[in-house]
Amino acid sequence: MPESDYNCTLHGIRQQSMIRTEGIYKSYGSLPVLKGIDLTISRGEIVSIVGASGAGKTTLLQIIGTLDRPDKGNVYINDTNVTALQGKALSQFRNASIGFIFQFHQLLPEFTALENVCMPAWIGKKNKATAEARARELMAFLKVDHRLQHKPSELSGGEQQRVAVARALINEPVVILADEPSGNLDSANAAALHDLFFELRERFNQTFVIVTHNEMLANRADRKLLMKDGLIAP
Repeated sequence: MPESDYNCTLHGIRQQSMIRTEGIYKSYGSLPVLKGIDLTISRGEIVSIVGASGAGKTTLLQIIGTLDRPDKGNVYINDTNVTALQGKALSQFRNASIGFIFQFHQLLPEFTALENVCMPAWIGKKNKATAEARARELMAFLKVDHRLQHKPSELSGGEQQRVAVARALINEPVVILADEPSGNLDSANAAALHDLFFELRERFNQTFVIVTHNEMLANRADRKLLMKDGLIAP
């Protein structure tokens, strides 16, 4: 099926495009990493991206997430051309619309689990009491509400990852980007995290793009994309 047509047929229902990339190129020095990526991802779709190390997976994810900029091309999220945004407007869009989940959690060690979850909401100037109430709700849903006042060093790997997921959800973003989210977890916690992504999609209708080497997770996605030599394989 042509990539551009996929957003019309997810689960047999016409779907609105949530993420669209057009002709994304990126090089680092003389090394070309992305060589013209055209991609459409529908609202509520879970897409996995697989491929060998160096294929460009993380670079593509960072560009979609506005953490890096392409040398050429455009990225649209929910019909906003994010490559045209600059400075404060870009930061505000990223904070409100995109949630990030990383392999090593990236929790701030000096803050409690609750404070870590609240951080994006506070950055977005949300009311402190409102942010904490939302954080507690999410942490209860994710079954880590008994660890609210614990520092990251006092949490297990699975608990740290669930706190990181709650942090990604705190601002109710339309897109969740995950880079090797289960790469630092044992098999039981990895399986639980994979189940959680599908629960979150059903509950919040968020769009997930997941870079992973975990074949079990990759194969469960609505669509698995293979990147090879800076391109998405046909």
